[in-house]
Order: sequence, then structure tokens, then C-alpha cells
Amino acid sequence: MKDGKIKNEKAWLFVLPVFLMVAFSAVIPLMTVVNYSFQDIMGPNQRVFVGWEWFREVLQNRELHQAFLRQMLFSFLVLFVQIPLGVGVALLLPKKGKRVSFCLVILAMPLLIPHNVVGMIWQILGRSDIGLLGHTLKQLGLTYNYANNPSHAWWTVLVMDVWHWLPLVVLLAYSGLKAIPEAYYQAAAIDGANRWAVFRHIELPKLKNVLMIAVMLRFMDSFMIYTEPFVLTGGGPGNSTTFLSQFLTKLAVGQFDLGIASAFSLIYFLFILLFSFVFYNWILNKENE
Repeated sequence: MKDGKIKNEKAWLFVLPVFLMVAFSAVIPLMTVVNYSFQDIMGPNQRVFVGWEWFREVLQNRELHQAFLRQMLFSFLVLFVQIPLGVGVALLLPKKGKRVSFCLVILAMPLLIPHNVVGMIWQILGRSDIGLLGHTLKQLGLTYNYANNPSHAWWTVLVMDVWHWLPLVVLLAYSGLKAIPEAYYQAAAIDGANRWAVFRHIELPKLKNVLMIAVMLRFMDSFMIYTEPFVLTGGGPGNSTTFLSQFLTKLAVGQFDLGIASAFSLIYFLFILLFSFVFYNWILNKENE
């Protein structure tokens, strides 16, 4: 009892199902991975405690280092292309009228396509005999073969990811633009501000929180990308498009090295968590300056 009022804690019972769901879907599997990362799994009932050996082996793996660099480069390019392009497309969309719903529905369609289907679509598009992209480039006299040329495969995966996920950035940016009161634009018009001044001093500051969410979502998703490049290139040619998630799958499924795979997945998870935490706090500190 506080200030003559009886404090009722029964409302916490409504949160209990969520805690149980999180425990069974996230916490328990995570604890299992932590347990496996310190053991050598030789069979269902054969396990040997190895301490930090798997973590040392993962951190010293040269293939992992190369996959990590490829992953960082890919995620950087994704953010470098998709964030500015997404804001630009959002600025071009109509703000009022019947065209708004039509444009948003058409724009969001790639987000509805399953990841494996996206890989299949671009696999067909890139073929020089029947694919629209590959055949067009062939008719223009340009050499294009994502199956044999590493650079062609790289750029195809990047363009595929931009096509698939750019609508998410556009929708987030558009929602941020729609939230800006009309009075800001009216004041800018009275002051005689040009389009660049309106964007720099009104729209961009108001988009900071939305863009922070977009950057975090796109970094985390691009850093964990698996299905699309696996279907499109299978990680090739060679290992040119083998990212961290595919490297992890090779360890866990291909080689059945559950101990090493568990140690690697923990490092993988902690890196994404650390980046998100540092980036979020950096943005907050910039806003408080």
C-alpha cells in the first residue's frame, strides 16, 4: 500500500505467457548452444569438455577471417546504397491523393516474396539464354556470367538485396516524412527556403530516429544473409559469395562440428549485438550534444 492505494500486481500475469514463449524459443536454445560450445560432441552420449579450444580455433580460422571481411564489405555496401536511395525514393513518392496507396502497394511487393524465391528469380534473370538481365547484357555486347565470374556474382547478390529490401527503407523513410507537420513546410516557404534547405534543416533532422532503425535493421539482416545468395550462387564461384551464415551452416550441417559451430554462432551473435548497442548509444549521444 502506498499513499492509501492498494498496489495490484496481478497485471504481471498477462506478461507471463510472453516470458514463457521467449524462454522456450530463445533462452533455452541459447543455453544449449553455450553448453555445446565448450564440449566436443562425438555422439548422443559422448561428450568431452574442451574449455575455450573451439573459440580459439574459430578466431584463428583463415576462412572465417575472409568470410568476415566479405560480410563486412557487403553490409557496408548495402547501407551505403540502400539508405540514401531509400530516402531519395521516399521523397519522390506522392504525399496525397489516390496514387499514394497504389505506389506503396507496388513498392512493398518485393518484401512479400520468400527469400528462396528471390534467389530463384535472380537466378533466372541472370541467365544469358532466357533471363531478362543476362540476355539484355548479352545483346549489348557485355560479358556477364555470375556463375563463373566472382565480381559478377558479387554485384548480382548486392543488386538482388537492394531490390528485395529497398522498399523497407523507403517505407520507413516515408512514414517519417509523413509525420512532419505541414506547418514546418509553410514556415520554410515563407522564409523562401529552397528544396535542399528544406531537406537539410527540416526533413533530415526529423528522419534521424527512423533512419537509425533502418540502419540497424538493414545491418543485422544483411550481416545474417543466407538464403538468397545460397540459392543464387551457392557461395561461389569458389568462396567469393560465401558469407558468415553459410560458413556456419557448413560447419554445423556439412561437417557436423557442433562444438565449433556453436562457438562460432555465439561470436556471431555477440558481434551483431555489440554493433547494435554501440551504434544505438552513439546516436543517442549525438542527439544529446
